[in-house]
Amino acid sequence: MQLEYFHMIDRIVDLKVDEKTIVVEAQVPKESTVFEGHFPGYPLMPGVLLIESMAQASGFLLLGVLKFERMPILAAVKEAKVRGSVFPGDLMTLEASVAHEGSGYAMTEAKIRVDGKLRANSTLTFTLIPFPNSDMRGYMNAVAARVGFPQQAVSP
Repeated sequence: MQLEYFHMIDRIVDLKVDEKTIVVEAQVPKESTVFEGHFPGYPLMPGVLLIESMAQASGFLLLGVLKFERMPILAAVKEAKVRGSVFPGDLMTLEASVAHEGSGYAMTEAKIRVDGKLRANSTLTFTLIPFPNSDMRGYMNAVAARVGFPQQAVSP
C-alpha cells in the first residue's frame, strides 16, 4: 500500500469475472505521515481511506467485468460502516461483489477484514465512463499489472 500515491491495493488474490467477485490484499504500512496526525500516540487507518480501499477493490472488479472497456469512477458511498479499527501493519483482506450493473452505473458491496474479523463494509456506486485518453488507459494497465490483474480478464 502506498498511501501517498493513493495506491491502496497490493495484490489481487482472486478475481472471478463470471461470479463478479474479487478478493484483494493490502498491507497497511507501519509508518506513514498519515499516522502522524491520525492519531499521535494511537495511529489508526482513517475511515475515509478504508472507503477508498473498498472503492479501489471494487474498481478492479469492475474493470475485469467490463474487460477494461470502460473505467469505473466512484459516484456514491452508501451504508459505509467502520466496525473496528485498522492499525499500521495490519493486513487487510478486501472482498467485493457486483450488486447491480447497467445504464452506465454499477453498484458493489465491499468488505474489509483483518484476521478474519469484519472491520468495514459499504455499498458503492460507480459511473462507468469510456477511458478519457490513451494515457489513462496505459496508466490503469500498468497499475493492474503491478497488483497481479489476470491478463485473461483484459480485452485484447
